[in-house]
Amino acid sequence: MLFASVTDFFLDPIVNAGTDFISTTGLPAVFILMALESACLPVPSEAIMLFAGASVAEGELTLFGVVAAGVLGNLVGSWAAYAIGYYGRIDLLDKNKLIHISPKHLKWADDWFERYGSATVFFSRMLPIVRTFISLPAGVAKMPFWRFTVLTLLGCIPWVLMLALIGEQVGENWEEWRDHLHFLDYAVVAAVLIGIVYLLIRRRRGGGPTAKPETVGDGANAEPAGSSDA
Repeated sequence: MLFASVTDFFLDPIVNAGTDFISTTGLPAVFILMALESACLPVPSEAIMLFAGASVAEGELTLFGVVAAGVLGNLVGSWAAYAIGYYGRIDLLDKNKLIHISPKHLKWADDWFERYGSATVFFSRMLPIVRTFISLPAGVAKMPFWRFTVLTLLGCIPWVLMLALIGEQVGENWEEWRDHLHFLDYAVVAAVLIGIVYLLIRRRRGGGPTAKPETVGDGANAEPAGSSDA
């Protein structure tokens, strides 16, 4: 497919460099690469952990070692992305003319993360593409740090463990399985696009974050428009 061809063109050199790094350095390389991936850099965790799992099958690394290195790397990288969002939200979003987001929309994001943020952070860590970037909006919304840390840690374990186990089982065929996982990427991209379109349509119809019921009267006597006494 065209999408796979384009992404492979850009990612294959990174994957090749990453697998060579793991071959020569071992677990520290797994940790560093997974930290870079979780810090919003284009290092595909699928390739890294599948190759690390294949290295387990060859007796070069241990399963516990690659999973621990991958999870801890993801956690450290997520802290970096979280910090960028947390400390840079005003300069990056509120005052930045290129990607300006108004205070009322930042407030909406804060409220949304307060209500749904825990589940979002946890489950997003198990999804390709989305998992790489979820730490940034969590920081922007000022999600409590230790809650973010625990949920990120718990969410990373199933994803990293799954990839390492697959890599261990398939061994030298890990690249073929990496190609199979592209279909999961397509599904996630499609879901994100559908979600964006839904939110845009809802906002245009008046159901967005700034929509409020009209009121009549003022002060303590204000009532929603259209309401009447029984």
